[in-house]
Amino acid sequence: MPAEKSVAIVGAGPAGLMAAEVIRAAGFAVTVYDAKPSACRKLLLAGTSGLNITHSESFDTFVQRYYEKSLWLQGALTAFDADALRNWCLGLGISTFVGSSGRVFTEEMKAAPLARNWLKRLKASGVVFQMRHRLVGMQANRLQFESPDGPIEVAADGVLLALGGASWPKLGSDGAWQGWLSQQGVEVSPLMSANCGFGCYWSEHLLRHAGEPLKNVVFKVMGADGQVQEKRGECVITQNGLEGSLVYAHSKALREQLLQKGAATLAVDLLPDLNLEQLSHKLANRKAKESFSKYLKRTLGLDALKLALVYECSAHPQSLSADLLAQALKALPMRFDRINPIDEAISSAGGVCEQSLDKQLMLKVLPGVFCAGEMLDWEAPTGGYLLTACFATGRIAGQGVCRYLGS
Repeated sequence: MPAEKSVAIVGAGPAGLMAAEVIRAAGFAVTVYDAKPSACRKLLLAGTSGLNITHSESFDTFVQRYYEKSLWLQGALTAFDADALRNWCLGLGISTFVGSSGRVFTEEMKAAPLARNWLKRLKASGVVFQMRHRLVGMQANRLQFESPDGPIEVAADGVLLALGGASWPKLGSDGAWQGWLSQQGVEVSPLMSANCGFGCYWSEHLLRHAGEPLKNVVFKVMGADGQVQEKRGECVITQNGLEGSLVYAHSKALREQLLQKGAATLAVDLLPDLNLEQLSHKLANRKAKESFSKYLKRTLGLDALKLALVYECSAHPQSLSADLLAQALKALPMRFDRINPIDEAISSAGGVCEQSLDKQLMLKVLPGVFCAGEMLDWEAPTGGYLLTACFATGRIAGQGVCRYLGS
């Protein structure tokens, strides 16, 4: 293998580093460039309270978490699935375990040991790192960087871009690459918030509960395919709307509603442990002259936040019959009029479109330039899906670079 051939990888996150590992193992010279002073910054932040690296569910279920892009990503995910990722972690001396939710975590519940061991192995293999190098433009295989020594240009035989989306821009993913890739004929879908909160205007009464968790509820959202999506969990009422894992899980459907209709609605089941008949039976026992709030507390044990939501999301609930009130409590409509900004989102949707890439993730209009990770046009919920696809697409793109240079 011609070791003198060089590869420039831009982006020192999971996708870029996985590509670096594959390409260096094939005998090519690899230099990784990143705008920040250190590598894996987003991975390290994600792993501060437990690194959820993948998920243990069956592959058929797993791949569907990538929505309409599941078929596109299936090859990469099949070649480097959850089991392969866990074995790869073990090769770095990092054990993993399956949590009660099916999510897979690293044993130490932190990202730092994995990142440290990985970077040590990459450097020992000969991968070179150039930090504080911000990519500001490119023409084919010639890259323009702002570096500590001023503007520089780098030429390489192969280029791999793993520049991330536009969430958490302070960690390096700011989406600035969209402009100069589009100018060179690459089709790019606009970057949008994913795994994000949504905004609305609460009444003064509900704002008293800002910061409180809304626990043990089910959210139901109509997807673009006309199917109702249901998920149980919790989230947090904020000054401006809703944040937390449960609303993040429905962010794609809610975002699509907002973009199409200018508003989005989800239905909240405040009492998922009771069916409609059981709930109606409990509510039938209303005492004369008993206040509505006391009635709901006594019969259903609703806390103050859930009581406030009953008033917030239904019109004159105190005048409803037991049957109609039960229906309302099983499907309170919560409406949103805006998506939280992308720099507050966990991840982003959009990016380099599938039709701009070949099967090895090389740009059709820029031969020798490959893309991987979150800068590709896919999205997934949290739960290890984001990281798994970043690793998997980095690996596929790295193999593509090797084939391109080998040919």
